[in-house]
Amino acid sequence: MSSAAKQKSSTSKVQAHRQRQRAKGMRLLQIWVPDVRSAAFRKEAHRQSALVAASPQAKDDQDFIDAISWWNNE
Repeated sequence: MSSAAKQKSSTSKVQAHRQRQRAKGMRLLQIWVPDVRSAAFRKEAHRQSALVAASPQAKDDQDFIDAISWWNNE
C-alpha cells in the first residue's frame, strides 16, 4: 500500500475528531451570527444608534447603561 493510500482523508480526520469530542461529553454546536465586518451591518448599527440617541429617553437609557457597565469609573 502506498503512503498516499495510508493517509486519512480530511473527512475521516474530521469524523474521528468529532467522535473523540463526543466521547469526552462534548456536543457540536454551529450557529450563524451577524457579520459585524460587513458594510450592511455597520450601516444598520449606525441607523439604530442614531434613533436611540435621538429618542426622548436617550439620557435615561445612557444613565442605565452607565450604571450597569463594569467599566464605569464612578
